[in-house]
Amino acid sequence: MLITRYITVFLCLLVAAGTAAAQSPQASENEAQASPVTVFSHSDSDRYWVSGQVNWISQWHPPFHSPYQGPNSLTPQAQDASSHVLTLYLAYRPARWTQLVLDVEDSTGGGLGNAVGLAGYTNLDVVRISQGVPLSHAPYVARALIRQIIPLSDRREDAERSPLNLWSSLPAYRLEFWFGKFSLVDFFDENGVVGDDHFGFMNWTVLNNGAYDYAANTRGYTDGAIIALEAPGWSVRFAEALMPRVANGIHLEANLARARSENAEVAFRLPGLAGEKATVRLLGFVNHANMGSYAQAVDAFLAGQTPVPSITDHPRRVAVKYGFGVNLEQPLAEWLGIFGRWGWNEGQHESFAYTEVDQTIEVGLAGTGQHWGRPADHFGGAFVSNGISRIHQQYLKLGGSGFMLGDGRLRYAREEIGELFYTVHLWRGLFPALDLQAIRNPGYNADRGPVFVVSLRLHVEL
Repeated sequence: MLITRYITVFLCLLVAAGTAAAQSPQASENEAQASPVTVFSHSDSDRYWVSGQVNWISQWHPPFHSPYQGPNSLTPQAQDASSHVLTLYLAYRPARWTQLVLDVEDSTGGGLGNAVGLAGYTNLDVVRISQGVPLSHAPYVARALIRQIIPLSDRREDAERSPLNLWSSLPAYRLEFWFGKFSLVDFFDENGVVGDDHFGFMNWTVLNNGAYDYAANTRGYTDGAIIALEAPGWSVRFAEALMPRVANGIHLEANLARARSENAEVAFRLPGLAGEKATVRLLGFVNHANMGSYAQAVDAFLAGQTPVPSITDHPRRVAVKYGFGVNLEQPLAEWLGIFGRWGWNEGQHESFAYTEVDQTIEVGLAGTGQHWGRPADHFGGAFVSNGISRIHQQYLKLGGSGFMLGDGRLRYAREEIGELFYTVHLWRGLFPALDLQAIRNPGYNADRGPVFVVSLRLHVEL
């Protein structure tokens, strides 16, 4: 069976990576700490940044119970799919407090069931396809940003260098301005315990707040501006961003009178458990776009005006969708932490940019292998429960489809997801991982599933 092959391959890699653990614990820990985590070394002082990554994910699920299927159902027959993402990161500081960022990606492959049928889809890397046609046959610009910092104090605090930050320390009090092309979840709904999707979890609604219908094109990027006020114990951020012209569309609407998104977040760093600081983030967003109304689509169908409820069958107008989120991260030790999220949006208007979730709640635990002498290994487990509004339920029950869901019928139940993963630092920048996901009531449908998904990921950090 394919699942046996996946697990066998991963266990072989784990055994190879664990050979050093046969040494004394102290020697193993020292060696692990000294082992580079990138193929090429990166300077801590340069005004430049050049790096890259390769992320390959192969997923498989066995057959599952499915008495019927609709236009956007996850295929119940056993299947596998692979996605591949290559990224080149470039950054430069032309002045003391100014930074330029350019990120070029090349994404190929696809997802299980053409990446539909689940609200909490199993692979954040997947490039969604339309009628079997990939979104791109060539590299594209994912991020192109200008960052300007205005110091508000002489006091400095340590900062981790990355493509988005070329400073090893920053003013403790500062204003920041970002302008250009970016992903909103680079700056909003962040969670340090959940971590990076290339090293950790894979499910959309584990990595991000599923009810946060954040402005983005199909690939997850938008154009806009961000202003942030940063302080040691708190921060405030606001973003104005472009929305797609149609739900899950690749093209953004440049006319702000027709479509736009406002996003605001306040973060507090508070005394927490085990002597570690907890971080609480409070998020709010308001989207303006040419969105359909579930109630109007249902009423038109019941009146015989449409053969099935159609969320896109309406004249052009500007509708408003809003929502809120709470995000908690609590380190328990240097190597271990817990996290949680809650999210809600009004659920009356069309899911437009991220996925079809109107309410979500999430809890989990994640960490590194530092405790057993492998600080570059990553592991974690999470549980997510997603839901939709009553009118959204009725729309799907009567045969309507969104850009992610549509079984033709619906016996509603909350979609529940459990995910476990372990990522091994095999050598320098080589990180294989095994991920297991169990999904109950896929697409909120109690008549279908459960679905079990096995994933093997190979991440190369250049």
